[in-house]
Amino acid sequence: MNDEDKSLLEENKHLRNAIAELAILNDIATTINSTQPVEQIVDLIVKKCVKHLDVEQGAIMLLDEKDKEKPLHTMIREQQSSLDVLPYRFDAQLTGWMLKNQAPLLVNNLKEDERFKQLLDKTTPIESFLSVPLRVKNKMQGILTVFNKRSSEKFSSSDQKLLSIIASQSAQIIENARLLEEERNLRVMQEEMHVAKQTQINLLPKSFPDISGYQIAARTIPAREVGGDSYDFIKIDDKHFAFCLGDVSGKGMPAAMLMSNLQATLRSFTMTGNSCKDIIANANALLYNSTESTKFATLFYGILNPQSNEIAFCNAGHNNPFLFSVDGNVRELKTGGLLLGCLPDSEYEEEKISTKGNDLIVIFSDGISEAMNEDEEEYGEERLQEFISKHTDASPDKIIENILSDVNMFVGAAPQYDDMTLLIIKKEE
Repeated sequence: MNDEDKSLLEENKHLRNAIAELAILNDIATTINSTQPVEQIVDLIVKKCVKHLDVEQGAIMLLDEKDKEKPLHTMIREQQSSLDVLPYRFDAQLTGWMLKNQAPLLVNNLKEDERFKQLLDKTTPIESFLSVPLRVKNKMQGILTVFNKRSSEKFSSSDQKLLSIIASQSAQIIENARLLEEERNLRVMQEEMHVAKQTQINLLPKSFPDISGYQIAARTIPAREVGGDSYDFIKIDDKHFAFCLGDVSGKGMPAAMLMSNLQATLRSFTMTGNSCKDIIANANALLYNSTESTKFATLFYGILNPQSNEIAFCNAGHNNPFLFSVDGNVRELKTGGLLLGCLPDSEYEEEKISTKGNDLIVIFSDGISEAMNEDEEEYGEERLQEFISKHTDASPDKIIENILSDVNMFVGAAPQYDDMTLLIIKKEE
């Protein structure tokens, strides 16, 4: 064969390779789009690389920046269907090299490569590999790797160039698909949160009880879509009305679910006609046995008798409510016991107080007293007490409005970190 024939054969070979490369790139472009699930996209890409480059296996690892110890996770691994071999593992030092250098890595004789041969033993099935980074806007998103050429040929610079082009084309598609999935998941989550919010709103009293001689108001403002604070009013009979304000640990959906459970429990126990301390003890035992050890709740629970003008109460680890008397004295309502859910056999005490004309009881959650401004200063119970003392002549509803306004003014531009809840009972003159 003369030089001219050899040159022609070589040119034909290059042409066939170029056509094949264009075919796989066109195949990826036409069969894959970002509306498909990420896993399906990655699977198609790896399959086409395994087939076109005639390798034993291929894999795509995607970067998870939240996982500091193991940031790269294998998304899809594919092998030639004719082979019956275990999946090849990309060693941590090899992935570390890729993360550090973020450049193509071509190794045709791994056992002889000075950079990595100390990692290997005689049983290592990987003889050669080609790995390229998946990059979007100069930011690494993952790694595309193919292992062990099946033919006698080695990985070439042309293979590296092609795999780099595939990686470049695929990275944006994968990233778009990931963003689309995140958007879909966010919409689903937002819908679930909306349903949860409506459910929580429906669990709150639709109106405040109309009790002769008393004015009552309450309000809760969750820090998130749903919260762990709640209040309730329960008519026991014509002579007794229960009321409570609780705050469970945590925020968001888990806290809301726990509070809903506690609220249902209290409504059930209230109708048994037991004393405040017994109702709280039963609620504590149930909460302890049905939740994790890290979950707990604070609760102020009371029963009002409007005929005798007496209030029995039990404070289970909650912020001490304030009782403002018409003579100017302020008392904290402390009697009770530990917060709910800590110990299974906690004992609780209760106390009865008599209400007189213009007496005011203010129950609040720590989202009020611990609200912080931009200098990380707390609003504080002392400031709250002093502020209420200046507004005791107002209606409960107006007092709540004034408190929230003052807290918001104090906080300024700082975000709301905790749910804020208030319940106020005022004895008419």
